[in-house]
Amino acid sequence: MHYGEILIADCANGVGIRVSLFVSGCTNHCKGCFQPQTWDFNYGMEYTRETEDFIISEVSKPYYQGMTILGGEPMEPENQRELVKLIRRMRKECPDKDIWVYSGFIVNEDLIPDGRKYTEVTDEILGNIDILVDGKFEEELKDITLKFRGSRNQRIIDMKKSKEKGQLVLSDLNK
Repeated sequence: MHYGEILIADCANGVGIRVSLFVSGCTNHCKGCFQPQTWDFNYGMEYTRETEDFIISEVSKPYYQGMTILGGEPMEPENQRELVKLIRRMRKECPDKDIWVYSGFIVNEDLIPDGRKYTEVTDEILGNIDILVDGKFEEELKDITLKFRGSRNQRIIDMKKSKEKGQLVLSDLNK
């Protein structure tokens, strides 16, 4: 896996101060994407154990609320298989921090068994994150007044409450 950037002290991609990892690779190719260079799976730097160590070390600092993974597309199968390791470490080493993931894929269509982007680790990822922002960016639905999303079709899903209730629960941040 490759990544384009790691933002430290990011406050635009989730609640609070965050460490944000922008992974490379995306097959969605949304019209108006703000980072089309990240569509290339080989864009940027190679993601290594040292990269992961840096992220964990940084996010463990007391002023961070958590980590955000976006892209590119974190839920591309190639990226899922690497990101699940980072999420496991976050849950073990930084259990008090939250994890947000942004995906252009629809959780209850693309990321379910037999869905087009479902893998052997999809359920583990979804079961260990706090927030999933799903849905492709749609330029004709762009709305700069929205919190933590770019277009009106995108949803901020509370994955912990969804797991508890056995159905999708939208976060109050959608309001």
